[in-house]
Amino acid sequence: MLTKEQAGDVFDRIRKLSSADEVEVLFSGGRFALTRFANNVIHQNVAEANHVVSVRTAFGRRTARATTNKFDDESLRQVVRSSENLAKVQQSDPDLLPTPSEDEAAGLRPGLTGEAPVSTRVVPSRYFEQTAGITPELRAEGVSKIVGVADRHRLTTAGVFSSGEWIDGIFNSRGLSRWHTQTSAEVSITMLAGDSSGWQKANSPDVAHLNPLRLAEIAAQKAVETRHPREIPAGKYTVILEPAAVLDIVGFMFWDYSGMAILDQRSFLTGRIGSRLFGENVTIVDDVAHPQQAGSPFDGEGMTRKTIPLVENGIIKRVVYARATAQRMKKSEYREKAGPIEATGHGFPLPNEMGEMPLNIVFALASDPQTIEQMIASTERGILVTRLWYIREVEPFEKVLTGMTRDGTFLVENGRLQGGVRNFRFNESLIHMLSNVEAMSVPVRACGEESFDMVVPAMKVKEFNFTEVTKF
Repeated sequence: MLTKEQAGDVFDRIRKLSSADEVEVLFSGGRFALTRFANNVIHQNVAEANHVVSVRTAFGRRTARATTNKFDDESLRQVVRSSENLAKVQQSDPDLLPTPSEDEAAGLRPGLTGEAPVSTRVVPSRYFEQTAGITPELRAEGVSKIVGVADRHRLTTAGVFSSGEWIDGIFNSRGLSRWHTQTSAEVSITMLAGDSSGWQKANSPDVAHLNPLRLAEIAAQKAVETRHPREIPAGKYTVILEPAAVLDIVGFMFWDYSGMAILDQRSFLTGRIGSRLFGENVTIVDDVAHPQQAGSPFDGEGMTRKTIPLVENGIIKRVVYARATAQRMKKSEYREKAGPIEATGHGFPLPNEMGEMPLNIVFALASDPQTIEQMIASTERGILVTRLWYIREVEPFEKVLTGMTRDGTFLVENGRLQGGVRNFRFNESLIHMLSNVEAMSVPVRACGEESFDMVVPAMKVKEFNFTEVTKF
């Protein structure tokens, strides 16, 4: 992979080629490989190695970006020329700030937005040699174990086993240089029976934390135990949402935890910061340093990601900010109702119209966590949901979402699982849902298909609104 020293050399070459007032260069890429299987056999194995350099130049308050994956002198000359030519014809951006210095990005001194320096937690290493060293043979061995489980239960299985290593880096002409390396391994498994299915997915920077055999056994058990699903009427039920289901539905609200979204008046938190919106048992932080989290410790401008309390005992505490958004908010008519205003290290690479977003969501441990088995045992009648899919927003201010259950939906009666039921479509407000959480498990790193990875608990929620029954 590209090293920080090699990237520094590329940056020096780019800087010499540029006549711009400021130069910023982002580095990304690495190696990625994937083994895909279906019908109980491997049918695809692919690998890719690629590194990208993205050059942003600025002339005063005009800026633009151009990208290449070629590092020879002529390619770098062309990408610099493209970036500069684009920047020169842009309209001047009154909100554009100079690139941050190393001290400002690290939080060692106030930046142009005026925030005070803060201490930040150390992000643990997320690069593991064992993960980086995964070979096609090792992935095939994992798939063999998965297929063995499917064969034993007379099921058909499909899924992926992927692995990779990558870098994120940023250098600028004010002396900033930040670098992050990470590995990742991921397994996704679907088990299919004639009229039922089961699913499991997990990933981690450290492959030692993945157990394909255990994931396969859980997915198979779900497929077997939901065979011949019965149809029960739609309505409001107590639901037990496994972590993947929680992640995929709550993920739809975190774009709104953005200063830019408040300024644009498109956030459901508009006018609600400082108010109790969820149940008192819900506390959420954005914490890149959490041991179960992943990702870079700096944002698209190189600013250190700060640990930010988003929700505390149901009260909306604050949103996150990029540097320019914080500056705009301090001058806006919304500043008095926006909570603390400071650059928090959650911006995307410039230029962008998206602003910022918290990407390292961690739900706090409940005072009395329960296992999923305990939640089932305390439920007189309800539904256990493995995962949700095809989720779409219906109404933005109350955060009403619609979607469907799939791959393991169970009826719970008298504290026991009573077999599978046909899947449901739901229409549910996240505000209503997070105000009706009766129990939570210990939060775990989870991943799904509709949102980004988080550290979330399973949840027992009352009066979850199912509107229709499907035919499968």
